[in-house]
Formats: sequence, C-alpha cells, structure tokens
Amino acid sequence: MLLNVVNIALCIVIVILGYLAYKKNKTVPALFIGIAFGIFGLSHILTVVGLGTSLMNFLIAIRTVAYLAVVLALFIMAQVK
Repeated sequence: MLLNVVNIALCIVIVILGYLAYKKNKTVPALFIGIAFGIFGLSHILTVVGLGTSLMNFLIAIRTVAYLAVVLALFIMAQVK
C-alpha cells in the first residue's frame, strides 16, 4: 500500500514535469512520458482503492499502453539529430 502511494506521488511529479517541459519546449517525447506516467498513476490508484484484482486485465492493457508511450518517446528522442 505504501509503495503504491509513493508511486502515485512520483507519477504526479513526472506528469507535471512532462507537461511543463512540453509547454516550454514543445517536445512531444516529454508529453508522451508525462501521459505514460499519468496512466501508471491511474493504475496505482486503482490498486490502492482495491480494484487491482477485479480490473487485472484492464490494468495490464493500460500499463502496456503506458510502456509503449515511453518506448515511442525514447524512439523519437533517438531519431533527433
């Protein structure tokens, strides 16, 4: 439980930083990373409120989407010359 609460707090920080970086520099990877950690935060919240077991398939799906958003962000950053 404490681990999930700490993860939620860190996800909130990363979402805010991702948004601020996107707003300042218009860097799409920062936005994607912020969105991904917003999704991770949502999955942690659902777990804390006790829905982790009943929504297991949903959590797997949204976490997969979040990981793919991070992969896409890193791919975009690797392509920049």
